[in-house]
Amino acid sequence: MPPWTLAVAAMLAVQLANALSVSVVEQVGAGGTAWLRMSFGVIILWIIARPNFRSIRKQDIPALIVLGVVTGYMTLLFLEAIDRIPLGTAVSIEFLGPLTVAGIMSKNRKALVWPALAIVGVVLLTEPWQGQIDPVGVVFALSAGICWGLYNLLTQHVGDRFSGISGLSLTIPVAALATMPLGLPQLIHGEFTWWVLPAAAGIALITPVIAFGLEMLALRRMTHSAFGTLLSIEPAFGVLIGILILAQMPTWFQVLGIILVISAGAGAQRGGQRESKNLPLTELPLEAK
Repeated sequence: MPPWTLAVAAMLAVQLANALSVSVVEQVGAGGTAWLRMSFGVIILWIIARPNFRSIRKQDIPALIVLGVVTGYMTLLFLEAIDRIPLGTAVSIEFLGPLTVAGIMSKNRKALVWPALAIVGVVLLTEPWQGQIDPVGVVFALSAGICWGLYNLLTQHVGDRFSGISGLSLTIPVAALATMPLGLPQLIHGEFTWWVLPAAAGIALITPVIAFGLEMLALRRMTHSAFGTLLSIEPAFGVLIGILILAQMPTWFQVLGIILVISAGAGAQRGGQRESKNLPLTELPLEAK
């Protein structure tokens, strides 16, 4: 399959999981929800892709640990954000992270103008003149964006080192451990009901298992610039899922802001598929083997 189809499917899965998580967050908090998602993700991943610990080299350990921590807190911080601000707005703010990474990674310094354009879009999205946006939610979304930018960089690195989604089966356990200090207390003191566990397990199957697995496979075959450009449509997916599942209707100013953010992402960089020489042998086209 073309790598862009994997990335688009992953984006839809991520936003669907985030929207479905809202009801769980109301019961056990953002930390509890993130920890449950990561924990169930470990169980599912280890059933379908048992990690080969013997394949880990000493130099792989820092990247695996950092990616695991970043993955866990990217999820936790974003759930904190959507507990306070609309999903589409949170995604657009969070998108500043990977968009800035795409600009920095570009050889063309003029590409940094695109994050600036996206910031204008975010201002329109948050409508600070209305005085209704939750600034704490904005901070959480920005923090999640920093994690998102680091996640994209590290996912490609780990994906190049480990075949299939075996890298994911090594990093999600780290994510579960990293979010446990915040997640477990919220879970214990939350309004726990019987449906929370099966709901969290179902969401975990969508994200992190399916979505992050598809992202890892896509990033192994795409440049950061190409992937960052493709990510420009994710705020639109966030708005669409927010309308369909959460009934969050944006204002006209917010629609304009989303258009600016998407335009900035599309214009940030144009890239293509990664050179096959950068891929493990198992990922080379048949004619190149």
